[in-house]
Amino acid sequence: MPATPAWPPRSTPRLFVDQPLGTGPLRLDGPAAHYLVSVMRVAVGDPVRLFDNRTGEWLALASEVGKRALSLDVTEQLSEREAVPDLWLVAAPLKKGRVDWLAEKACELGVARLMPVVTRRTVVDRPNTDRLRAHMIEAAEQCGRTALPEVAEPLKLPQVLASWPTGRALFFADEMGGTPALDAMRAHPGPAAILIGPEGGFDSDERDAIRALPDAVGIGLGPRILRADTAAAAAVSLWMAAAGDWQ
Repeated sequence: MPATPAWPPRSTPRLFVDQPLGTGPLRLDGPAAHYLVSVMRVAVGDPVRLFDNRTGEWLALASEVGKRALSLDVTEQLSEREAVPDLWLVAAPLKKGRVDWLAEKACELGVARLMPVVTRRTVVDRPNTDRLRAHMIEAAEQCGRTALPEVAEPLKLPQVLASWPTGRALFFADEMGGTPALDAMRAHPGPAAILIGPEGGFDSDERDAIRALPDAVGIGLGPRILRADTAAAAAVSLWMAAAGDWQ
């Protein structure tokens, strides 16, 4: 007998909705409606997958489609909100294109929180956190996440170190060398953060201040010099392999 087609189909549009979801009617307008109506060409009766960063993912069916708005009937919950590994990415802001890429990959890889940190060699002091959130939402819609990473407001490195929570390991990518990253991460299980410096790296005073933090662990990321965004993606991937949801 022929296999029963998957429902909802894998091609079903997936959208973040910033309000608590539950069964019943839902009306969308603005950019969300434009995306579904004009880009995805959703018609009456078509399925849509929704997630709200609160309750998980839901299935809805389009019940009324207009030019600038549409109505949906939310019919069932597809999954609970995912459990998120307790990993923060503390990263110096980069130039526009690269920091956007960093935000996307942090979301795709499962980071719980993105914390921009301003160092002495940081080239961008005030990253656009609203834009970073927008990139993370788009990444979550594509990769199937049901929990959005938190995006913190930028802080200077001394502020971050002074308020660092006891018991959270701070793995910092030190261009001067350190314990091989995977070994260090396996040796320090539990809540963690990864600290990535700017393109020019940390200066000597910053490096000394970081190393003075009891929970700081210097790590090495191999023999090659990595760009800051590459180093962030590599370090997060290694942590996910050692202690996160890749196991």
